[in-house]
Amino acid sequence: MSAPRAHEPITVRVFVQRFSATRRGARLARRLAVCQLDAWGVPFGSELSEKVALVVAELAANAVLHGRVPGRDFEVTMSLEDPRGPVRIEVSDTHPALPVRTEGRYGLVLVDAFAESWGVTGREGPGKTVWAEVAGGPGLRRPW
Repeated sequence: MSAPRAHEPITVRVFVQRFSATRRGARLARRLAVCQLDAWGVPFGSELSEKVALVVAELAANAVLHGRVPGRDFEVTMSLEDPRGPVRIEVSDTHPALPVRTEGRYGLVLVDAFAESWGVTGREGPGKTVWAEVAGGPGLRRPW
């Protein structure tokens, strides 16, 4: 009988933060997301960092503009296993309305262009979570 194989540990980095459902909160979400990526080894200005910044900015702006419930915050969760990506981004708000992929509306069209995949899930309590997975590497998944 052979000895059990040692497995390399997998480090999953997770960032969770709540923000006020304001423009300032959305801007802070984007800034903290790229700061956290830099701390995880994804440098400022790298392609992955830029893509994540754009996706977080759009999802946070949508949470503030379309998912806002007075007196309620929105939450951003990011997770990363490998500094080359992909990064999973989740933005949760308490509004029950689901986002719609609409031509001519930039927010989700941009998320659709920069994310490998995205979708909407329910969450405990009221509201929903819009998630996206952003990979490193050159170019957009889709042309404009």
